[in-house]
Amino acid sequence: MNTFSDIMKKSFLESFQNGDITTERILLTLVVTCVLALYIFAVYYVAAKKTFYSKTFNIALSLIAVITASIILAMQSNLVISLGMVGALSIVRFRTAIKDPMDLVFLFWSISIGIICGAGMFLIAVLTSLILTVGLFALELTPAGKASVLLLINMCDLAKETQVKETVQKYSKKMTVKSRNVSRDGVDMIWDIKTKDENELLAQLMQIDGVTNVSLMAHDGEVTL
Repeated sequence: MNTFSDIMKKSFLESFQNGDITTERILLTLVVTCVLALYIFAVYYVAAKKTFYSKTFNIALSLIAVITASIILAMQSNLVISLGMVGALSIVRFRTAIKDPMDLVFLFWSISIGIICGAGMFLIAVLTSLILTVGLFALELTPAGKASVLLLINMCDLAKETQVKETVQKYSKKMTVKSRNVSRDGVDMIWDIKTKDENELLAQLMQIDGVTNVSLMAHDGEVTL
């Protein structure tokens, strides 16, 4: 007499051994995946705002979707293949660093489309792609906060530090002392500030006796609102 456990095991194994992966389904899956992969290629081409556009990365995005869909189809057809795929993919290590967060978004988008299409849920794949596209370009239109800048001040008179601080406070919404170096020749200070009147601030600082040099530098820190 078969127990409940034996029935479940038999049913699970038969679902893999008798998988209905027909040629028509394979062709349909790959065609839909290729169309969506080309769509991702076009969206990345339009959305990428870089000084150096990586065409090879964009091509890789399209191919990853097709490869992922093929893997999902193979895993559905046979239990042994699916276990082998899991074991093989578990030892893969990707060493390439993703510097731009948007590249990571497109990478997960491509992988997700491959998985969804491989599972046969084409409507979900299409709707996901459309929603992501609308969200991507809609969020691009939102205004970003003005980034802070670094203000470098060189003074030969330590007594003028209070006047310099008052001037910086007058023209800055946000100010933080990042560095203060005192030597026999004077004081070197670095401020992290956020101002709209950069030219006026520099002009007022240069009018202070004892200030020998003033510089503004942009940095790659986070934008604060």
